[in-house]
Amino acid sequence: MKTAGVELAEERRKGVKEVRARRGRKIAWKDMLSAYIMIAPLMIGLFIFYIWPVFQTFYFSFTKWGAFGKYKWTGLTNYEQLLHDPDLGRALLNTVIYILLSVPGSLILAIVVAVLLNQKIRGVGIYRTLYYLPAVTMPAAIAMVWRWLYNGDYGLINYILSLFAIHGPRWISDSSIALYSIILVAIWAAIGNNMILFLAGLQGIPSVYYEAAAIDGAGTLPRFFRITLPLLSPTIFFALVTSLIGAFQVFDLIFLMSGPNSPTIDATKTVVYLFYQYAFISNDKGYAATIAVLLFVIILLITIVQFRLQRRWVHYS
Repeated sequence: MKTAGVELAEERRKGVKEVRARRGRKIAWKDMLSAYIMIAPLMIGLFIFYIWPVFQTFYFSFTKWGAFGKYKWTGLTNYEQLLHDPDLGRALLNTVIYILLSVPGSLILAIVVAVLLNQKIRGVGIYRTLYYLPAVTMPAAIAMVWRWLYNGDYGLINYILSLFAIHGPRWISDSSIALYSIILVAIWAAIGNNMILFLAGLQGIPSVYYEAAAIDGAGTLPRFFRITLPLLSPTIFFALVTSLIGAFQVFDLIFLMSGPNSPTIDATKTVVYLFYQYAFISNDKGYAATIAVLLFVIILLITIVQFRLQRRWVHYS
């Protein structure tokens, strides 16, 4: 049986523990409050400029806009128009072509460049900088330079071709090849950013795998396909997701290289350019919001499918 002194000591210890627990809860509450205060400006800005516009766009997709910013509720009228809009079908086709060519092209070339620049070669820092420069260059500057390069009369590309007695095409003035010419620019501009991601992924692969493979007699290609690609797959997956989202939202290159007054605009317009056309040229913001909602749903579904399928080919070491 416990004596009175032991019981008193236990009660004191319990009291001390309760006091300490209350102090800990107060400190934790103060830390949590100060943390929320610190992130409050970011959260407010995120809500005002990102989250709220999403709900606002969804609401506007059920409205019809008139002059002076007036609008009225029209229900599913815009969505019915969406199903019978030939311009949307053409824009979707152009967007799909752009994605199917630009995303794999930029990723494959970025992987090749990253592997080459991951070697110990003289001046590797200069080469990395040169490849990364397009990623930090303004799209307007890129478009201006490439418009000059693509010019059918005095562009540098056609001039070089003329030295070999080859008559160069009108790269961005010919509707049959204008979109593909813009895709080449997009691939060139995207290599640098993806290259940096792949370089980081390559440098995170332990060298012991390559040393063991070399001892077993594995050549360069077997090591690349059996070691480098599987261990680089998480980085490839991240670059694939972000590249697809960015490709679906392409607008700047189309607007700057083709333009609203170009005869090739119908052959190059994408879904986001169609959104711009309805929202800011035709002043039909309700239907433009419907196009934005459609694009959001498409990107969301494709991203969900990517995350489901990544379990089959992405290897996390």
